[in-house]
Amino acid sequence: MRKKGLVRLLFWGTLLIVWLAPAIAFAEEAAEEAAVEPWQATVGKAMAAGLAMGLSALGAGYAQAKIGSAGAWTLAERPEVSIWVITLQALPEIIVLLGFVAAIMLVG
Repeated sequence: MRKKGLVRLLFWGTLLIVWLAPAIAFAEEAAEEAAVEPWQATVGKAMAAGLAMGLSALGAGYAQAKIGSAGAWTLAERPEVSIWVITLQALPEIIVLLGFVAAIMLVG
């Protein structure tokens, strides 16, 4: 039961941070019309980029752990589905790549 609560907390926390961090980061920038960025906007962007990269990597690692253990059991019983297991193991890496792109777009 504790594991379900931890997963829910991680999911909702990640969702909240993914939606709020960029909004906070760009709120100062939208309000400020000057050519020089205030330090709060710079720090907000850096924090949002770090959270985007870090949380996407954590999510992908969790997904790969679950897929890897299930894939090992599947391969033990049915070795002919190995290409599907490899494909499913590679899919969470897209999450990390999207987090990396989001981080670059936030900082850039």
